Amino acid sequence: MPTLVQEKVAQAIGILREKEIDVWMTFVRETSAGGDPVLPLIYGHDLTWHSALILSRSGRSIAVLGDLEAEAARRTGAYQTILPYHHSIREGLLNILQELNPQQVAINYSVNDVHADGLSHGMYQVLRGYLEGTPFYDRLIPAESIISALRGRKTAEEIGRIKRSVETTLQIYQNTYEYAQVGMTEQEVSSFMHKQVLEFSVEEAWDYQNCPAVNAGPQAVIGHVGPTQRKIEAGHILHMDFGVRQEGYCSDIQRVMYFLRSGEVSPPEPVQRGFDTIVKAIQEAASAMEPGVKGKEIDTVARGVVTQAGYPEYMYGTGHQLGRTVHDGAGLLGPEWERYGDTPNFLLEAGQVYTIEPGLKVEGFGYLGLEEDVLVTENGVEFLGEPQVELIQKGPK
Repeated sequence: MPTLVQEKVAQAIGILREKEIDVWMTFVRETSAGGDPVLPLIYGHDLTWHSALILSRSGRSIAVLGDLEAEAARRTGAYQTILPYHHSIREGLLNILQELNPQQVAINYSVNDVHADGLSHGMYQVLRGYLEGTPFYDRLIPAESIISALRGRKTAEEIGRIKRSVETTLQIYQNTYEYAQVGMTEQEVSSFMHKQVLEFSVEEAWDYQNCPAVNAGPQAVIGHVGPTQRKIEAGHILHMDFGVRQEGYCSDIQRVMYFLRSGEVSPPEPVQRGFDTIVKAIQEAASAMEPGVKGKEIDTVARGVVTQAGYPEYMYGTGHQLGRTVHDGAGLLGPEWERYGDTPNFLLEAGQVYTIEPGLKVEGFGYLGLEEDVLVTENGVEFLGEPQVELIQKGPK
């Protein structure tokens, strides 16, 4: 059975054929100090000296790298040709390019996608220096479309890993619902979830201090920020944003609870109405998702449900791709705001995994945001875990 790296290298060659691009080259050095985001997909290890991983639409896979890493490259089983060197990569690199004679050489830079922008400016200058005086100097093109497709189109193995990550996350949430009580601080809830991460032998999906985000009540600050000593009170919405990294792949899920006041048997109308609005926004966005639709069209659907219900629009995109990282690719379910570049115009493709995460604030009670992880299929989307469609409520002890 092929490894994940072997699968992704084969997939990349297929993408080159589809897009009619002759050669894709990943050019790196000392990647432990600043690795190209694509390396875990097509190589799986760090590289030290100047190295070039070259894939061609003819089916060739070539690694030009330092002699001390030649055996590691062979063991990946993903590269048919290993060209080690001692003093300089120049000769081996130019020889293989002359042999392939590509009309385009895609390299890893992008104005839209950070995951396709792994070639540093310094390494770009080094590469241009090597290519000066050759026909390849003027044949460099961005690899954005290749990397976007490679990261986005998840293989069956990748989808399985994300599903298992989601399953673990939902189990940790279930344990947290049982644990959380009025009087506990946001940090106590966070500490409990961190202990669960250890017990499940996984990792936080993003930086430890801010994963989970835990927001209790109307005074909580919402965003990429960690928990505080603020206590949960009766009448509070408790909002949590959390994910794990399991087998190298991430989940990203938001959940909410409501803590009943004395005498309440159900959440107040404003809280329930806000919750129902967000559930509707997620369900309608999911129903609109299919291959060939632009991300901005899905954002318009979800955002419209929220604003038509009378709430202010949320000041972020409706969803992002998910995979080896929490924000994992170019395509975005978002509006055409300058900060998002052209990513809202990227088309949805089968195999991509997205979050759907609209939100709103319920005055006097707190922030109400949900986040679900979904897989785009040929026939629509599949929720990768059971979505929250009922407001979890907890009464006084």
